[in-house]
Formats: sequence, C-alpha cells, structure tokens
Amino acid sequence: MKMQWKLPNRVIIQGINKADAAHYTAAMKACGTQVVAVISTGNGGEEVEGIPVFDLVEEAIAKIGKIDATLICASPYRVLDAAREAIAAAIKFVVILTPGIPPLDMVSLQQKAKVNDILILGAGSKGILVPEQICLGALKPQFYRSGNIALISSGEYLACEVALELNLADMGQSIVVHLGNEAILGSTYQQWLSILKEDKNTEAIVLIGQPDYYQEQAAVYYMEAEINKPVIAYLAGLYTPRERDFLDATTIIANQLSYSVSSVNTDKRALAALKKAGIEVAKRPSEIPPLLQTILTLKY
Repeated sequence: MKMQWKLPNRVIIQGINKADAAHYTAAMKACGTQVVAVISTGNGGEEVEGIPVFDLVEEAIAKIGKIDATLICASPYRVLDAAREAIAAAIKFVVILTPGIPPLDMVSLQQKAKVNDILILGAGSKGILVPEQICLGALKPQFYRSGNIALISSGEYLACEVALELNLADMGQSIVVHLGNEAILGSTYQQWLSILKEDKNTEAIVLIGQPDYYQEQAAVYYMEAEINKPVIAYLAGLYTPRERDFLDATTIIANQLSYSVSSVNTDKRALAALKKAGIEVAKRPSEIPPLLQTILTLKY
C-alpha cells in the first residue's frame, strides 16, 4: 500500500491525564500545531490550556468537526482501543507515543491501518516535526531548523545529533520522523521513503538508526522503487568493537540470550544491503553534511 501523509491542520490528544495534556498541548501550540481537543475519559466538559476536553472522539468530532491527526498517550493496554476509536472516526494519521504495547495489539493495528488506509507512527514514537510549521509529539523544535533534508530515525537523540551537524553546515530539515524503537512498528523506513519520494520540499533523505532488519528492508525498497533522491544512512554502533566469540557451551548460551552473535550478522547484512542499493553509510554524524553536499552538487 502506498502510504499517504499531509501536513495535519487539526489535531487531538487521546488517553492522557490533565497534567500531561497541559504540557503537550502548550508545547505543540507554541510551534504552530492546532490542537483542537483533548480526549480524556471522565474529564469531559473541562478545558486544558483553553482546549476543550471530551470523553470520546466521536463527541469531539460532533462538536468541533473533522480531525486530521491524533496523538495517543494512553497506557500500553489501552492504546489498541484508543487507536480503534480514532480509526472508526476516520482519522487518517495516528501517532502513538506509548511504548511497550502488546505485540498482538500492534499486529491488529497494522491490519486495520492497511484496510482503512491509515498511517500509524509508533509505537514508542516521539512524533513528527516540520521545523517552524508543526510538531506532533515530543520532539524538541529548538534542535531543528527549516531546510530540505528529511530525517527518518528510530532514535530521538540520534536525530538531534544529526540535526546539529546539519545546522552547523547550514543545512536545515524538511521533516523529522521518529519511527519508534519497538519490535513492531506501524510505519517503517521504506514506507516513509515512499512518502518522501513525492515530497517537493525534500531534496535528500537521511536514515538514522541501528543496523537491523528495518534498515535492510529500506535498502531493498530504495533499490526497487527507483527513488531519485539521494539517501544517506547513519547506523549507530556499526563500528563499535564486538566481543570475541568463544565456543564453550556457557558462552554460546550467553551470546544467544543476549543476541550478541545475531547482532554481528545483522550488522553485516544491513551494511551489505545499503551498499548494494548505492546508499552511502556515514561512520559518524559529522560525516553526513559533507556527504550530502558532495552528492547534491553532483546531482545538480
């Protein structure tokens, strides 16, 4: 399925207590996000930062009209119900901040998203940000500046590091997407590559994360989809020295339990897949700006 995303105009926050709602609402409003309602069961009829509170999503829509996106902050075992409620209300973009959601719940959400053409970000996402326009989630707008380089990351602080290096090189960001770092995600690197392929504000893309299955899949997609925008990857920990593997039974079992053996193999597979796809791999964040400058200069 081709994923669809557009800048949301009207946003709600679901499954949140009043104190957290006040924090997120104030932060998002400060950077231009139009938060139109808070959904908090049992608190309907109240207000948070001047925003009306409703018990149910359908009540909010009946009162204030169409909603473009929702930010879900419910406890892990309540996220599925909250997301189902949003999907039933035809909200097309769902950002799940909550980590630790039961895997079968995420599988169920993936299926519902596919059937209903819904874009889900998370679980455990810090959100999405278009510098100087909108912030939906918990990303820190002060670390980013407007430009034409898209960041797709599985780590919030890694994205900040890369953004700092880009800012120092006077290269701003068109969009920052934090996928989350859970085992099962609503949307992945390749799905956001598909979106950014058509984004007129993005000239180049940086994939940020750890060497894993998702990076491998992104490399395969990049090669098959014939994306004409340059992509650079930064894989944290790729060049970290690994422990030596011994063949006694105790060490073999310990390695298997800690996934240390499989991680080495995953590193190699991810790196090989990226290189095969023609994606440059930076060893450190400071290498990203010069790589981008070289690639963009050759392209144009």
